Amino acid sequence: MNGKSTAMERNQITEGVIWKQLLFFFFPILLGTFFQQLYNTADAIIVGKFVGKQALASVGGTSNTIINLFVGFFVGLSSGATVIISQFFGARDDEGVSRAVHTSIALSIAGGIIIMVIGLLVAPWALTIMGTPKDVFDGSLTYLRVYFCGIMASLLYNIGTGILRAVGDSKRPLYFLMVACIVNIILDIILVLGCQLGVLGVALGTVISQVVSACLVIITLLRSDTSCRLFPKKIRLDMKLLKNVLMIGFPAGMQSVMYTLSNMIIQASVNSFGTDTMAAWTAYGKIDSLFWMIINAFGISITTFVGQNYGARRYDRMKKSVRVCLAMSFSITIAISTILMFAGQFIFEMFTNDPAVLEIGMEILRFIVPTFFTYVCIEVLSGAARGTGDTLIPTLITAFGVCVLRAVWVLGIVPSHHTIRMVVFSYPLTWVISSIAFIVYYSYRKREWK
Repeated sequence: MNGKSTAMERNQITEGVIWKQLLFFFFPILLGTFFQQLYNTADAIIVGKFVGKQALASVGGTSNTIINLFVGFFVGLSSGATVIISQFFGARDDEGVSRAVHTSIALSIAGGIIIMVIGLLVAPWALTIMGTPKDVFDGSLTYLRVYFCGIMASLLYNIGTGILRAVGDSKRPLYFLMVACIVNIILDIILVLGCQLGVLGVALGTVISQVVSACLVIITLLRSDTSCRLFPKKIRLDMKLLKNVLMIGFPAGMQSVMYTLSNMIIQASVNSFGTDTMAAWTAYGKIDSLFWMIINAFGISITTFVGQNYGARRYDRMKKSVRVCLAMSFSITIAISTILMFAGQFIFEMFTNDPAVLEIGMEILRFIVPTFFTYVCIEVLSGAARGTGDTLIPTLITAFGVCVLRAVWVLGIVPSHHTIRMVVFSYPLTWVISSIAFIVYYSYRKREWK
């Protein structure tokens, strides 16, 4: 396929009813994220209930934060490719889409090798500097080593689904994740409950299920009859295109790193309260994932929506889609917050029956959940900016408003007021400040879309 597409098919993202198209795109992403969280949550439930709170802390908490540091950077980096592909697709440039697809896959293969080596080398050191308790250290290290050995599958899946979503296909990534979720749960039952492998069993189940989902998405790209079709012989780094990908993706990757580094500082502070608090924090992280999977789905949706309309020069449609997305995001956030406030105790009891862990977990939940709405503008407005290829200023806003301020709070204020409530206060504090900054920046930026 070369040059501009001559196809006359109607692109619903650039021409259809905005709220309907956002929802059509949003729900498959949401369900996909739900199944992503489901198999992570299944890990936590099985080890928490049948192995113990040390195992629960091992598969979440510190090890999860370290994984997010590496995977989050790559996903942010690869978002540059997703934005470029969506812009090429919106402009009906099939050749540009093809070059971006093959460069993206090459980037994920190279990234997988690099992250695997670095992750295996730094895992023990990272667990040590974060103050991981002795009764959790060995389990966390086992989980990290197995996960990093299979990291390439995770990267290929993420970049592959990013490619499919960039061209408007959000359904098949959902189907692949459903399959991976079922595989992971079955393997958890076999390896943890049947073979009594504990944390090792959870890690193996996670990696194998990621390999399955990666294979499915690659096979789909190999068989595609669109401009995003993958040809193995064409997989290489197009240096000119890679430069554009990195210009957009590197700030987004660094934004993710800064988020994770600030969370590592928070995790280290949480670790200082002991294993009970670590286990409670791990369980809470699975519970509030209900909110994060919804708001992240809106962020992905608006990025693709704005990206394609930006490529098609439909600027009024871009602005309207942001307003619609904000309205939907606020409405659903309020509903989710209400549900979690009323059902929090019941949900926590799915992970553990330990009274101390339950008490700490509910204290965390009751403090943070009512403030979720303060994060909405950050996700939607930064997603809109990414869709236009603008990532530098949003990254700087996040760097100061979220990451730097959060680190200053935890390192400067918490030591003299050493309570878990003071630790978690860093979240709503930084969300409010960052939201205000994004609102101001977006108001200025949208005037240029004419």
